[in-house]
Amino acid sequence: MTLTEAELTDRLAAVEDPENGDDIVSMGLVDDVAISDGTAEVSLAFNAPHAPAEMEIGDAVREAIEEAGLEPDLRAEFREEHGHETDVLPGVRNVIAVASGKGGVGKTTVAANLAAGLSERGSRVGILDADVHGPNVPRLLPTENEPGVTPNEEIVPPASDGVRVMSTDHLMPDGDQPAVLRGPMVNNVMMKFVNEVEWGRLDYLVVDLPPGTGDASLNLLQSLPVAGVVIVTTPQEMAVADARKGLRLFDEHDAPVLGVVENMSAFRCPECGDDHAVFGEGGGDEIRDDYGVPVLSRLPVHPDFDSAGSDGPSVRDPDSPVREDLFEMVDSVADRVGEVNRRRVAERVGEWDAEGDEGREAEGGTADPDPVSASE
Repeated sequence: MTLTEAELTDRLAAVEDPENGDDIVSMGLVDDVAISDGTAEVSLAFNAPHAPAEMEIGDAVREAIEEAGLEPDLRAEFREEHGHETDVLPGVRNVIAVASGKGGVGKTTVAANLAAGLSERGSRVGILDADVHGPNVPRLLPTENEPGVTPNEEIVPPASDGVRVMSTDHLMPDGDQPAVLRGPMVNNVMMKFVNEVEWGRLDYLVVDLPPGTGDASLNLLQSLPVAGVVIVTTPQEMAVADARKGLRLFDEHDAPVLGVVENMSAFRCPECGDDHAVFGEGGGDEIRDDYGVPVLSRLPVHPDFDSAGSDGPSVRDPDSPVREDLFEMVDSVADRVGEVNRRRVAERVGEWDAEGDEGREAEGGTADPDPVSASE
């Protein structure tokens, strides 16, 4: 005998979110269940394509459906009612800001490899080089052409092996020409890149923020629907101190901090393969312990991270000894984006439940605890 939608939903309540510690039904992640002709169509409020944890949950959902004797048909939908912003960058599912408290810690290297790595995983990705005075993203992600223009005079970003890239470097006649721009002009350039660029449909837009805690970072945070911020630091005391200030800035402006990437954590000898902590140890761990944010990755010092003479980021090089480290970083960031988004859904479902309870109590009815119906 075929299960009803309610019975199948009860079975799906056995599937847990491995990072948020609750079942997917209670969290409101099961948005819709429909059974027809032996097929169960299940809509999940997921928004982090190719995140390992969400693929793991999806596999568990498929297994539960198959055990019920049905053919699974899963769909991921993350709509406005789940928290998706549609006013700014409506075609972009997730904006990931990459920041650092100071320059020289490899922030752009991390941002470029993150964007390229997400693309290698199969996601649609763009990268916005928001470091106007030091626009180095095109050096790591060289593009095949120049920016185009639509009939509506919107800028079409050029691509680097599938990653859409927008940078002030594209607008400079000479690669060595400095961008002599004061604060208001910098903000105007950034708002132009946000409002007048045709990014199309993206799963992830990586934003390489300028170093420090200046106006450019603040204005972008206030203008973009940021899914989360990745803080880049090195183990050195001064870099960690500045990274902590940046973390406080984002926390005060309600931008979720996804975690810390500790770059140059050790020198990995290309000859012997041994690691040597030439810049000290424990910087990322200090931030984790004090602020409760995870260390997403520890990346080594290695010649492969130097873009000179290379054709692109190391994550694209199958022969690079640091490629595995980079993909671990990419997967950790994607997982954290998914974790934050799923928690946001659960929080909104809780709000809807509370509002529904109040309405039903005012009408003399009883509250319906079913999170699926509460989210519809």
